[in-house]
Amino acid sequence: MITTRAAVLNAVNQPLELTDIQVDDPEPHEVRVGVTNVGLCQSDLHYMTGTVPTDLPVVVGHEVAGVVEAVGSEVVGLQPGDRVVGALTPSCGRCTNCEAGRSTQCLRVEEIRRRPRPAFQTTDGQPIERLGAIGAFSQHVLMRENSLVRLPDDVPLHVGCLLACCVITGVGAVFRGAQVRPGSTVAVIGCGGVGSAIIQGARLAGASAIVAIDLDEDRLKAARTYGATHVVNGGDGDPVEKVHRLLGDGVDYAFEAVGSARTAQTALALVRPAGTACLVGIAPMGTELSVPALDFFFQEKRLIGSYMGSGQAREDIAQFARLYQQGRLLLDEMVTQVIPFSEINEGFEQMKSGDVTRIVVDLQS
Repeated sequence: MITTRAAVLNAVNQPLELTDIQVDDPEPHEVRVGVTNVGLCQSDLHYMTGTVPTDLPVVVGHEVAGVVEAVGSEVVGLQPGDRVVGALTPSCGRCTNCEAGRSTQCLRVEEIRRRPRPAFQTTDGQPIERLGAIGAFSQHVLMRENSLVRLPDDVPLHVGCLLACCVITGVGAVFRGAQVRPGSTVAVIGCGGVGSAIIQGARLAGASAIVAIDLDEDRLKAARTYGATHVVNGGDGDPVEKVHRLLGDGVDYAFEAVGSARTAQTALALVRPAGTACLVGIAPMGTELSVPALDFFFQEKRLIGSYMGSGQAREDIAQFARLYQQGRLLLDEMVTQVIPFSEINEGFEQMKSGDVTRIVVDLQS
């Protein structure tokens, strides 16, 4: 067991508290990672504000990159010194969904995450929960070997961490979730971190038109950098009417990256007959959708969800790292600012600004 520094959520709607915690020794299949960088994600805020419940105290954070420090007795693929990115979705590799290539929907994930002792404790021995069995806002974390991907040396850790959630969620929703066809048309509602990744995914997939929809002009301007061919300010008139004026009967695919019932309904309205609306944003607990049933019958529209890229997280992270190496996936441009660990609460405040795509925390500064 070691003592390390972590940002702990002790009460909903209160700032994270930087404090010392204890981190357990690795189990046989676990790896202890010295965390270098973590991206600030909207889903962290869901837990911090109570819109998604969690036990307290808890260490949130999950978009993680770092360096292997110690490995369990049965770890064979990683060794101390390896630079790694963590995946939020550990998998058993043997259940029906894993064998079908849908490791993000592993049926044994809770069993896989269970450990005989708490991974994190207070200095007086009280258990501390970890978001997604990671708890990345800690200078050291414990993760299973099959949740980690070795990062190439020429992919910096402060941008590599985006592969762990933001990029795999957005680009994966395009390729594995909706399976966007080359030449098709795409709309993206919400152009923050995940939305920007969806836009890039659509560009990589060969979409002929990519419409970015947001309320903030700075984000719409950035969306063009990532590949948007058209931009629509959703606060200036009806975005559905605007998209239909641009592209006729709607788009082939619409992606919702906000996490609300209203924008989910808009996504379905944006797609043409036989089109696909894909929900990617996490809505608050208890959110329900009301959509026209006849859209599915007479128009054969599809409404689907995509969680963490809808595929094989470790394989996809490695592939996206190669796309970055080739200059085809823009990650440096997505990192608006790198801040020291001591300013993590200020970083979450900055996320409310429209000129922020992703804020990354340097946990070693």
